[in-house]
Amino acid sequence: MGIFSRFTDIINSNINSLLDKAEDPEKMVRLIIQEMEDTLVEVRSASAKTIANKKDVVHQINKQTQESSDWAAKAELAIGKGREDLARAALQEKQKASEAAAALTHELELIDSELSKLQTETGQLQEKLADAKNRQKTILMRQKTVSSRLEVKKRLDSNTVDDAMSRFDQFERKIDDLESQVEAYDVGSRSLKDEFANLEADSKIEDELAALKEKMSGAKTKTASVSEVKKTKKA
Repeated sequence: MGIFSRFTDIINSNINSLLDKAEDPEKMVRLIIQEMEDTLVEVRSASAKTIANKKDVVHQINKQTQESSDWAAKAELAIGKGREDLARAALQEKQKASEAAAALTHELELIDSELSKLQTETGQLQEKLADAKNRQKTILMRQKTVSSRLEVKKRLDSNTVDDAMSRFDQFERKIDDLESQVEAYDVGSRSLKDEFANLEADSKIEDELAALKEKMSGAKTKTASVSEVKKTKKA
């Protein structure tokens, strides 16, 4: 594919359409930008050569125009000297130079037209290149975000998370068993201080129990006395 054919394809391309068809947007973005940059380099090189060619054509036009003028002057000189044969030959050379200048002028018009189109298309390509570079970071960030979300979705939909949670449950049960074993050791190895504390607690409970019995016994005695008084009054 030639430079200008590929250049036209890029100018006429729709970046969004290319990305929609791409399996790997990140790779596609890089390829688009690289293709644009490579084409710009080639087109600028071609433009430089065309401009150099234009300068050469302009030089040739000036040369042929000058020769035409010189041969016209020689024809006049020959007529003035009575040399019609030389004047005719000079006019023939003048005509050749004029025709060459005309052909070169037409070629120059074509070159100018191509350069004008090339400058317009180069500007369009530069705009697209700038747009692609500005959107490259956003596109790549969106792709990475979506890829991460997709990976999370896949893991959530698989049994991996459930298996992990099941292992957590097993670990918790093991820790519960270990804590129970520690508590069992604590029960079987009470310190002297703990023993006396238990004795003091038992003593307090016994005192409270005795006081409660005494209170209940007194209440029963009082109730019995009141009943005896009531029976005596009735008698």
